[in-house]
Amino acid sequence: MFDDEHDFGVRQWTVGGTTVVELTGELDLWAGAPAAARLDAVTGGARPDVVVDLRGVSFIDCSGLSVLIRARKRTLDRGGRFGVVGGSPCVLRLLRLTRTIRVFTVHDDLASALGGAGAPDPPAADGAIA
Repeated sequence: MFDDEHDFGVRQWTVGGTTVVELTGELDLWAGAPAAARLDAVTGGARPDVVVDLRGVSFIDCSGLSVLIRARKRTLDRGGRFGVVGGSPCVLRLLRLTRTIRVFTVHDDLASALGGAGAPDPPAADGAIA
């Protein structure tokens, strides 16, 4: 779902047992609440397997980074796996500057994040979960 004023979107789908959460637009203080709510939902169960696709993120600030760190911690605390696809230059820059790139499992593309099983296309817009 996109808000013209804030330009943020979130979709999720499942590939095998992995939940892919795709974030797009600006991941800032305003977008942090809906992003955190979605990630809380997918990381709340036992042994969550989550990949956050950040390739469509055009801007990220420390509040957005905090959302990702929290989701990673929740996943690992529950014995799960958490990875990010970090193809966006602004995301990679922030991860490097904050040295959190060492904390996250960062993949170049969705296929490698899914364990080489291939990266199917995301569902059509009408299948998106906003």
